[in-house]
Amino acid sequence: MSAENALVTLLMAKLATNMLVLPTLPEIAVRVRQAADDPDINLHAMAEVISLDPALAARMIKIANSAFIGRSIKVSTVNQAVTRIGLSQVKNIATAMALEQLFVSHTPEIAAKMAELWRDTVHVTCVAMACLQAYLPKHKHDNLNLDTLTLAALIHRIGVLPILAEAEKHPQVFGEETFLLRAIDEFSSPIGEAILRSWEFSDTFIDVVHRWQLTEFEGHVSYADFIRLGLIAANYYRDRREQDKLLDAYVQVGLISTSAFMQEPVIALAYNEAKALFV
Repeated sequence: MSAENALVTLLMAKLATNMLVLPTLPEIAVRVRQAADDPDINLHAMAEVISLDPALAARMIKIANSAFIGRSIKVSTVNQAVTRIGLSQVKNIATAMALEQLFVSHTPEIAAKMAELWRDTVHVTCVAMACLQAYLPKHKHDNLNLDTLTLAALIHRIGVLPILAEAEKHPQVFGEETFLLRAIDEFSSPIGEAILRSWEFSDTFIDVVHRWQLTEFEGHVSYADFIRLGLIAANYYRDRREQDKLLDAYVQVGLISTSAFMQEPVIALAYNEAKALFV
């Protein structure tokens, strides 16, 4: 059996029998999500949970002071940051900011791929955030929000992590780039769906992981469409015709005003502001 077929066969078998080791959500993200789901939680209690992780606390203050929140008066404490951001949004934002902890490995080759995957994911996320930021003022009645998109974009390829973990355990078999690429193309979405179910994420996020690889506009604007714009900006699509077809559809429905959307000043500025949140 070739190394490529061995990888695909192994992933299929482990996925079918629930034997694939799935990553666990970072502990601080679990605590924040549990706290946010408590109907009796208040802003001060949520701030105390976030303060358990100094890095996350610093990120939340940074986000509260960012252009995306849109306030000129700076905050300096976690309590102030949570008050400004709001309980309904803290759950998704805190989870998103904690995800970077998962993209690590003790094997240099896999660590490099993990780092590359995180950089690419952040780039796609920032483009998606910028495009939604430009879209919403003209489409106020669309039921889309920035914190949900941010988390959805950051987890859209979460299924790659167990694939890389298998490669880490069998470097002599799975070290070839082409083997990994095929496995990632075939399995990242179903594995990603399994991960999100194990994390008890809502159907909104599972749907994004299921649909982001589709290359046709489905008739209504969704979070997956903004992620696809991020993928276009990242030169993800190997078939230029698929990319152009998506762009034409997005211009027609007003998702973007031009196929050269990254050259629009509003989107370019919003992209740089979003990128600053991940530094």
